[in-house]
Amino acid sequence: MQTTTTRPDTADMRFGHQEGIRNTIVHGDCIDVMQRFPDRSIDLVLTDPPYICRYRARDGRTVANDDNDRWLGPAFSEVHRVLKEGGFAISFYGWTAADKFISAWRSAGLRMVGHIVFRKHYASSQRFLRYTHEQAYLLAKGRPGLPETTIPDVIDWPRYTGNRLHPTEKPVEILHPLVETFSRPGDLILDPFCGSGSTLAAAHHSGRDYVGIELDRCHHRTACMRLGMAR
Repeated sequence: MQTTTTRPDTADMRFGHQEGIRNTIVHGDCIDVMQRFPDRSIDLVLTDPPYICRYRARDGRTVANDDNDRWLGPAFSEVHRVLKEGGFAISFYGWTAADKFISAWRSAGLRMVGHIVFRKHYASSQRFLRYTHEQAYLLAKGRPGLPETTIPDVIDWPRYTGNRLHPTEKPVEILHPLVETFSRPGDLILDPFCGSGSTLAAAHHSGRDYVGIELDRCHHRTACMRLGMAR
């Protein structure tokens, strides 16, 4: 049975080996936290970082650090360091800041090897167009082998979450095929921007271990409660 350990303070935290970070959810800045992770300790990174678009939900909620890109390069440099050679990272991104994300990934040493579109059946917003999709890049460290099975690069978004747990909450159902295709049972999945814990829940339900990092204290608490319920 998996257990979740919460780590509310990173000031004196040291993770000397991979086992020390399994099934933990850490409250803190992901750059500072990842710097304490061992090199090449993560099998898969699956994350939904701020889109750098100053997002504000209809109810007024915002996303921490969504108003700047200072964190972007340093965060993905750490992602590259902690990811195993031949491993994958999957990152959602904001299309209005695509150039910034792509530059950060390339500078970190991550190669773009695929692009995934998540097709919604409703519009998130409407301006010049009706915005009915989300998107993510499949990134590789080194030269990974091909997966045993492949998934399409267009995936249906099954439902609107209502954003009850987070202002940009992703449904767990869209994350399951990503976890199961690009990792193996028992692997360690990292989400450095874990929000309400959707990636962590997908990892848990797929028989993988997880480590999440979240800057916002309220969302950290939500993720801990959510994974506690999953045990």
